[in-house]
Amino acid sequence: MKKQWLEWVKALAIAALLAIVIRVFLFAPVIVEGPSMSPNLHDGDHLIVSKINYSLGEPDRFDVTVFHASDQQDFIKRVIGLPGDEVAMQGDELYINGEVVEEPYLEDSKEEAAEGELVTEDFTIDELPGGHSEVPEDHVLVLGDNRDNSTDSRAIGMVSYDQLVGVGLFTYWPFNRIGLVN
Repeated sequence: MKKQWLEWVKALAIAALLAIVIRVFLFAPVIVEGPSMSPNLHDGDHLIVSKINYSLGEPDRFDVTVFHASDQQDFIKRVIGLPGDEVAMQGDELYINGEVVEEPYLEDSKEEAAEGELVTEDFTIDELPGGHSEVPEDHVLVLGDNRDNSTDSRAIGMVSYDQLVGVGLFTYWPFNRIGLVN
C-alpha cells in the first residue's frame, strides 16, 4: 500500500512539473479584455498563446500577438510593421514600404462601414509616438483590428521584442468561438 501511494505522489509531482514547464516556457492561456480586436476576437474570448514562437524566431506580419503594455497589463494586437518598415495608412489602405498591403481580417469592418467612412484614420509612421521614420530594430508596430477603439502603436508607440509574450494560436472559450486565431 505504501509503495502504491509513493508511485501516485511521484506521478503527481512529475505531472505538476510538466504543467509548470509548459505554462512558463511553451504556452499560456490569455483572456481578451475589451473590444480592440473585434470583430475577430471578442471581449472574454480565451486564447492559447505560444510563447515558443518568439523564443525561436521573430514576429511575422499579421501575427496576433500578446505583449506587456505595462507591469500590470498585457495587450492583444496585430503585428503590422516589422523592423525597417515604413508604415502609413491612407484612405483605408495600408502602405508598407510604399506598397499597398491587403488586410483580409478587416474585410467585414470595411463592408459594414458607411460610405465614405474610414475604418482606419490616416497616419504616417513619423506621426506616431517616438517620431520614427521606420520601425526600429527589435520593435514592431501593432494595431488593433477595431481601429476606432484600440490603444495601439498610434497611442503607445512601437513595441519592443522584449515586451512580446507570444502569438495567439486558437480560441478555446466560449465553445461557439473555438477556432484558430487569424
